[in-house]
Amino acid sequence: MKNVEKYTKQFFEAPKTAMKWTQKSYIDKAPQWCSVDLRDGNQALITPMNLDEKIEFYKYLIKAGFKEIEIGFPAASETEYEFCRTLIENDMIPDDVSIQVLTQSREHIIAKTFEALRGAKNAIIHLYNSTSVAQREQVFRKEKQEIIDIAVFGAKLCKEYREKTEGNFRFEYSPESFTGTEPEFALEICNAVLDVWQPSAEDKAIINLPVTVSHSMPHVYANQVEYMCENLKYRENVIVSLHPHNDRGCAVADSEMGLLAGADRIEGTLFGNGERTGNVDIITLAMNMYSQGVDPELDFSNLPEITEVYERVTRMKVYERQPYSGQLVFAAFSGSHQDAIAKGMKWREERKSEHWTVPYLPIDPTDVGRVYEADVIRINSQSGKGGIGYLMETRYGMNLPPKMREAFGYHVKSVSDHAHKELLPDEVYDIFMNNYVNIETPVSISEIHYVQNSGIEATVTFEVNGKTAVVTNNGNGRLDAVSNAIKSYFNISYTIETYTEHALENGSDSKAVAYVGIKADDGTMFWGTGIDTDIIMSSARALMSAVNRMKKA
Repeated sequence: MKNVEKYTKQFFEAPKTAMKWTQKSYIDKAPQWCSVDLRDGNQALITPMNLDEKIEFYKYLIKAGFKEIEIGFPAASETEYEFCRTLIENDMIPDDVSIQVLTQSREHIIAKTFEALRGAKNAIIHLYNSTSVAQREQVFRKEKQEIIDIAVFGAKLCKEYREKTEGNFRFEYSPESFTGTEPEFALEICNAVLDVWQPSAEDKAIINLPVTVSHSMPHVYANQVEYMCENLKYRENVIVSLHPHNDRGCAVADSEMGLLAGADRIEGTLFGNGERTGNVDIITLAMNMYSQGVDPELDFSNLPEITEVYERVTRMKVYERQPYSGQLVFAAFSGSHQDAIAKGMKWREERKSEHWTVPYLPIDPTDVGRVYEADVIRINSQSGKGGIGYLMETRYGMNLPPKMREAFGYHVKSVSDHAHKELLPDEVYDIFMNNYVNIETPVSISEIHYVQNSGIEATVTFEVNGKTAVVTNNGNGRLDAVSNAIKSYFNISYTIETYTEHALENGSDSKAVAYVGIKADDGTMFWGTGIDTDIIMSSARALMSAVNRMKKA
């Protein structure tokens, strides 16, 4: 890479902290969640949502369990203002839900914001101004005290307008571009705002520490958060919130480490939608907790439905490998992965295991509205016998013998390889039915009669190229007698190596399925399957199918 010398670190390490967060190995309780899909996420869309779409998405966020939802910047546009008024005037805000709105530290914007919120049962006014070195020097060209004065001015106005506006309001302050701000200065400006608001147990304030642009590794951010948590005034009455963006692909790690470092609250979006590379994906964060036995207090039990709503109203696409949500995140194409999953599922069923420990699957797909057969075992040229066998057993009720499973697996992989595509479950089933089940060319069996005569005597009626032949022979069992009749009439030689059978369906009129593997004199194995309402006939059909495959070969 050229021009590397033009880049340097733009973050400031926190003064030395105890780094107590490093002693924790997991997050043991859900944070307060705030969805910013309707503000931060909406402003990042090529085509922002219209009023109806915002209302539909808002209702879905409430259904998912969000208690705080940032709905927009009502002073910025008529659509944002109208949305805010629609929610309030139509009584669409549940008693336990707070809407949140963003405002700059300017009086006409704050006035318009409170006007939009008039009559709100529960609302959070989110005040912000930029504090980073780059913003101070390049954008505002102001000294530190001037930046503090902007924040304090806005904080006082918020307090004044709250006194004269109908509604129930709480306050939040963000030192925007926190990660590019000296931690000591971020602390100074936050404490100056808190001195104005004087938070109490009944009127807590939110201090939000945004990763407006990600500049550092996650542990650096965690140290900054710990420093703020330990030094903020009124800490017992302050909710420390995080709002990580994903420029370095670290938003989830920033959030998790920040929570370990003492933060109480997360602002993010579903699927991580947001400016540039996006915000932190709340679904990923919540499901990470869920996968370790911690209730995230959000309901993502139907991710396909959430995905459908999100993609429709935002016109965005959820990436196929998006954690937990993507179409392929539970899919296993690799043969070894499929085999391990299939065996893990069987082990869990046998042991009736209380905990989920299936290889390659961090959570049970059914817990988020996915299904094993369609989502987990995906068949292509990379698949193996374990996955294909698992699919045939769980979806179609056919428990192929291990060696037949292997042979059929190679057959399916060959079809996929030549077609250069994934095979759907029904396509795999059709390959099996067309190539192994009740094969009647060149020879079929139309009738068999058995009598007890020094063992078993079978009289078999063959149909060969439109002609009928009746052959009688003996054996030490029914299948052996039929096999000897086949060998004598067609003058062929083989040995029956494998025979298994099982009921294919439940009930008195169920069908039976039989699997037969025969070995030719040169050692080649041929497999056949028979399905019939009569178990004796199904085994004869399986044998005849295997012989027909041998004769064709």
